[in-house]
Amino acid sequence: MDTVTLRGVALRYDDFGPSAGLPVLLIHGHPFDRTMWAPQVAALTAAGHRVVTPDLRGYGRSGVTPGQVLLSDFADDLAALLDHLGIERAVVGGVSMGGQIAMEFHHRHPRRVRALVLSDTSAPAETDEGKDARNRLADRLLAEGMAGYADEVIDKMLAAYNVTAMPEVVERVLAMMRATDPRGAAAALRGRAERRDYRDTLPAVREPVLIVVGADDVYTPVTAAEAIHRLVPQAVLTVIDGAGHLPGAEQPDLFNTAVLDFLATRVKGRD
Repeated sequence: MDTVTLRGVALRYDDFGPSAGLPVLLIHGHPFDRTMWAPQVAALTAAGHRVVTPDLRGYGRSGVTPGQVLLSDFADDLAALLDHLGIERAVVGGVSMGGQIAMEFHHRHPRRVRALVLSDTSAPAETDEGKDARNRLADRLLAEGMAGYADEVIDKMLAAYNVTAMPEVVERVLAMMRATDPRGAAAALRGRAERRDYRDTLPAVREPVLIVVGADDVYTPVTAAEAIHRLVPQAVLTVIDGAGHLPGAEQPDLFNTAVLDFLATRVKGRD
């Protein structure tokens, strides 16, 4: 793990694999940290790729910015991190909020993107009801902390049947959620409530795009992934059976196979 101060915040990150490998930047979701990508890091580095996994500001062991952090703030942090690492262009992937940050990154820094991997995410702007809900949740997390929220939503973060079947995955996911600083989670919730409508920007994407979704995702169901698939000219859609909102954790072998096949057939050697 390394630390660098960029844009006024200390960011913790891991940089694995050969420096000459295809760079892959993986963006965690809310309220997690970079360690959620451990199964993907192992598979991708074994295939010769370079994998960068940061803790977003406010999450994991990165510094916290209270108040409101917009998706554009996260995207610009990541562009600065790539600059720091000397990476001009990368495959940019994210899950849930991380997928929305990946879309924002492409909008703001399109020349930095070799391909996109969008897992269990959605493109529309937040509704008025959704904005209210996110701001209320931000208030609650600041008042109560993360533990109660984590326990309430674990059977939506994972497919309900996996909460019983995969106790080790459950504990890993809960540990990340409980350890998140409520100030960072609240700031991201307030910023995410103000996100742009990526349905306006996705049709302009010309780089290869892999869309992945758990077959039993409650938060961003298969229909949300299909909607993105219809918008993006260069998209491939993969549905992961036996998974909910976090297929990379619930079915890592299936998820990793989809990503590795995509990189080998659609990305590697392509400028």
